[in-house]
Amino acid sequence: MYAIFESGGKQHKVNKGQIIRLEKINLKIGKIIESKKILMLVNNKKIYFGNPFCLNKKILMEIIKHDRYKKIIIYKFKRRKHFKKKQGHRQWFTDVKILDII
Repeated sequence: MYAIFESGGKQHKVNKGQIIRLEKINLKIGKIIESKKILMLVNNKKIYFGNPFCLNKKILMEIIKHDRYKKIIIYKFKRRKHFKKKQGHRQWFTDVKILDII
């Protein structure tokens, strides 16, 4: 059984027990959350499609940790204009464990 759901403007394919990385969720570690934005659910031979989301279906997730990705460097340069700009960015993320797909 697997599901495709939406979180943070992105779509994720998940199985029960899987650990995935989502955009930052502002809740404490250990908190159990649920997502009702399920786009598709496959259960053995039955397939449920949402329009846009499946009704009466949800995914239970537990927040494991919050952290930041490795730093990326944004470098802008225009030749012969004496223009250089260097900027770094570290994006926040949240690791969650899929407890159940209902």
